[in-house]
This record gives sequence, C-alpha cells and structure tokens, in this order.
Amino acid sequence: MARRRKSSPRRRSRATSLLNLAESYAYADVLTSGVMGTTPVGFITGAADIGFKTPNVGSSMLQAYAAPVMVGADAISLADITTSPGQSFNVMQSNFQANYMNMFYRAAAINVSFKLGKRLLRRPISSVNRSIFKPLGAGFKL
Repeated sequence: MARRRKSSPRRRSRATSLLNLAESYAYADVLTSGVMGTTPVGFITGAADIGFKTPNVGSSMLQAYAAPVMVGADAISLADITTSPGQSFNVMQSNFQANYMNMFYRAAAINVSFKLGKRLLRRPISSVNRSIFKPLGAGFKL
C-alpha cells in the first residue's frame, strides 16, 4: 500500500491586524487605568513623582507635628516603580482592590464588542483588506 502524501503546512499571514492592535490597547487601558490610574502611554512616559511631603501648616511649632502626606500616588508610572517600588506596589494593590469589578466588566464588554463587531463587519473588513491593504503590501490588515 502506498504511503499517504503529507499535506503542506499552511502559510500564516505575516500582516499585522489593526483591529487586534486596537483590542490589545483597549485591554492595556483597562489594566493601567484600574491599577495604575493612568493610560498605557502615561504609565511608560510618566515622571517619578511618588513620595511623602510634609504639608505646610503655617506655624513652625505645628510644622514639627504635621504628618507627612503621600503625593504623586494618583498616577503610577514605570519611573515610580523603579524609584520607590514599595510605595508604588501598595498604591497599585489598593487601586486593584477598589477597581477590580469595574475592570472585569470593562474587559468583558471589550471582548463581546470586538467579537460581535468583527463578526458583523466581516465582509466590509475583507473588502478593505483585499482592495486597499493587499495591493499596497504594507503588512497591515484590518
């Protein structure tokens, strides 16, 4: 009996999907806004401003008893994590505990909306890919 011919491997498209990039950015925005309090770009490019500062209460006698206040904890950046990881992770933990349900609902909505949108717009997306992106050979697709 003759051996069965092995099928050739399928070629995978090397084009980058713009819709998949947008979906990934939306998930990254959910995580960074819920945990770090900023956008993904703000997380990477933000300044290292977390720390403690003694408030100015006016009198020098009262100044000695003033408790330090945390500043810069509203938006955690990569520079904050590298300069003071303990304070940054404490703030991130409290932000996660306060926002985890909101993050879950937002991520679920993103998942459903992208799946539904891709399914409903399958033919127009295919038409745009075939008529615009494929002739350009740009390496992108919708």
